Amino acid sequence: MHDAIGLDFGTTNSVVARVGADGQPHLIDFAAPGETSAVFRSALCFYEDDSGRGLACEAGPWAIAEYLEFPQGSRFLQSFKSVAASATFEHASIFDKRMRFEELGRLFLAKLASHTGGALAKPPQRVVVGRPVHYAGGRPDEALARQRYDAMFAGFGAEIHYVYEPLGAAFTYAARVEDAATILVADFGGGTSDFSVVRVAPPGAPKRCTPLGHAGIGIAGDQFDSRIVDKLVLPILGYGGLYRSFDKQLEIPRGYFADFNDWSRLALMRNRRTLEELHKLQKNALDPEAIGRMIAIIEEEQGYRLYDAVGRLKRALSGADEAEFHFNGEGVKIDATVTRAQFEGWIADDLARMAATVDRALSQASVDEAGIDRVFLTGGTSLIPAVRALFTQRFGEDRIASGGELTSIASGLALIGQEDDVAAWAV
Repeated sequence: MHDAIGLDFGTTNSVVARVGADGQPHLIDFAAPGETSAVFRSALCFYEDDSGRGLACEAGPWAIAEYLEFPQGSRFLQSFKSVAASATFEHASIFDKRMRFEELGRLFLAKLASHTGGALAKPPQRVVVGRPVHYAGGRPDEALARQRYDAMFAGFGAEIHYVYEPLGAAFTYAARVEDAATILVADFGGGTSDFSVVRVAPPGAPKRCTPLGHAGIGIAGDQFDSRIVDKLVLPILGYGGLYRSFDKQLEIPRGYFADFNDWSRLALMRNRRTLEELHKLQKNALDPEAIGRMIAIIEEEQGYRLYDAVGRLKRALSGADEAEFHFNGEGVKIDATVTRAQFEGWIADDLARMAATVDRALSQASVDEAGIDRVFLTGGTSLIPAVRALFTQRFGEDRIASGGELTSIASGLALIGQEDDVAAWAV
């Protein structure tokens, strides 16, 4: 047995697993406010320490609890993994401090470890970290992401290994397979959707999983969220509106709306420069009240409440043909009825790009649809009916498997950590 953990550092959630004496992976639970869970929200909340010692920080569900108690006096960051490969992201302005990605990451890991009830009091010898096949962002810089990950995880364990996230899920699914099979793993997270074709050998084989091909795309749950915000929120915040510039009327710069529509950047808009620009824009806008609504959401730290409202709508539409969207924060109130058909229309182009990415994975593996014995769907976004339909329509319902949508990657990474030559799986 190797002293190893599997760590699924996700855009939305993070999960940690360790193989026990029984040879099976066991999830590490967090006694979070409200409930004990193995799922740790990938979020940070910064606030002024009551003791006067300066800036304090919490992570995961504790970050959410701190934010909800005093939103105006905090800075709540979520989905920060999605900027790992972004060369345009240099730092986050947190009150009067500037923090690089790796600094945010180290704080997050330290807080995560502190909430494991001592399970990570002693750093493990070997840490197997999941990484996406394709990083999020318009022009992701893989080398930069690796550099930042290295700095983030330095000191978290003696050995750090990076493994494609869907390959971790493949190891988890392989434990359920009794015969040889070629499987397609589809992992849908918050920032990316990744696909791996893996050959699974029968139990007892020296090497149970052999990767044949991979492909990924920076489209997943957060992108679906942005489509909802596009349709229901941005129109009342001035999107497409005009402002006066001398004797001309110009369209309000779309960059503000692009930042607002990105969970990793929305909280960072609460800085002096951006707010001064928005207040100036408000004075010259043809619809100043619309810009005022955007300013109110930013200044009053309503980003998490908006995120929560969007998430509730998505989850409701996964189980019903129609659902209500409700958001009410700092004088900004939005109520709308949304049908599943509408939502699927909003994400249709994203679904088509996902399907094309599956084609690339199959092509790289030199396997056609008939050569896939099982399709294993994992990740929270896999629960969306339109996403699942991409695979049921193509491979048939009888070849679809799922389960452990939020935990399968961490469990599989822990199993990989037990391999003698773990470096053979690393990328």
